[in-house]
Amino acid sequence: MADAVLVHIDEMATNPTLLCIHRDPAQLRVLEENGYELLTAANGSEGLRLFGSRRVDGIVLDHELALLDGAVVAAEIKKVKPQIPIVMLVDSLELPDGTLKFVDAFVTRSDGAHFLWATVHFVLNVKRERCQQEGPMTGTRALRRSPGVNRGKFLAG
Repeated sequence: MADAVLVHIDEMATNPTLLCIHRDPAQLRVLEENGYELLTAANGSEGLRLFGSRRVDGIVLDHELALLDGAVVAAEIKKVKPQIPIVMLVDSLELPDGTLKFVDAFVTRSDGAHFLWATVHFVLNVKRERCQQEGPMTGTRALRRSPGVNRGKFLAG
């Protein structure tokens, strides 16, 4: 009987699942190498379809997508599930107004794959724990890296 319980517990202990909506999902391999299960979509429409049909723990979203802009996709996702963490990949820190309104953090491509992994880990674990301890937030706060600050530092805004 104890063996059945252990099997049941092991089956329940699954790796977090990330929906990766990215022009080239192979670039996100570092996430899989660090224990995340990946669902991938190459465009916003496919990503929204997967989001509606599968349970995911977080989203990694490319800002530059064909057809649907990453900010539009993030807004649609947050309408359905406001608490889902979204990390957006951007080319530069120069973003149109409102881009960060629906994301929890962003990473520039030049930051590299390991910084992306660290940011995803932070948003899925540390930030979520802080929110649970502090109670519900009244709005979405974005974590942004200040352009003049060393890598890894964030500002809440």
